[in-house]
Amino acid sequence: MSVFVISDLHLSTAESTDKSMEVFGNRWQDYENKIKTNWTRLIDENDTVIIPGDISWATLTEEAKSDFAFISSLPGKKIIGKGNHDFWWATAAKLNAFFEKNGFKNISLLYNNAHLAENFIITGTRGWFFDEENGKIPENSDYDKLIGRESARLKMSLDAGKKLQKENPDCEIIAFLHFPPIWNGIEVSQFCDLLSEYGIKRCYFGHIHGTYSVPPEFTHKGVRYTLISADYISFVPKLIPPLG
Repeated sequence: MSVFVISDLHLSTAESTDKSMEVFGNRWQDYENKIKTNWTRLIDENDTVIIPGDISWATLTEEAKSDFAFISSLPGKKIIGKGNHDFWWATAAKLNAFFEKNGFKNISLLYNNAHLAENFIITGTRGWFFDEENGKIPENSDYDKLIGRESARLKMSLDAGKKLQKENPDCEIIAFLHFPPIWNGIEVSQFCDLLSEYGIKRCYFGHIHGTYSVPPEFTHKGVRYTLISADYISFVPKLIPPLG
């Protein structure tokens, strides 16, 4: 029974979405089959896979049905977070009802909460763009307001993680964000400081694409950050080993 992580699946299995990632480079060629092949080779029904955002190109929840059918058909339990392209995301109540209605019983939300998975406690949130001047920030976005909201959600998740840890003192709390809290020397201090304050040792993040020469890990303020975007890790879910 192991825990794996892979972000940014960017699935587009429905004809209504039809937004393949193959236009973003050769590494994305036939990527959905790569995901399925590698996943089924490594993961069994007793394992857990964390997917921190950018899961489906669908705009509406119902449009994402075939993408979630694809995910649900793969082995293991899945814990999913929100990414900046997950426009299908609704309230937790609506999404849980959608999963229940369609029989997606092995998919759970990481949203203002925490999960126990083997010897790990899973926490996290979407985060937000690490650079206020980044040209990809949606027009008319209130950067400070969004950072404040996401840092509050991260704190809520970490608090839930600490509560679980009281009941499971040997379990490590790990954070999973979609956006990197720090990248190219630009830090979102609200996220980084929270992770340090709560004693988090490891944080996994996605969002970064097309940059394959950067180191897979780096340490900042005592936290080890690991990039796990699907294309960066060649569509092979990454095993989370015991700390140390």
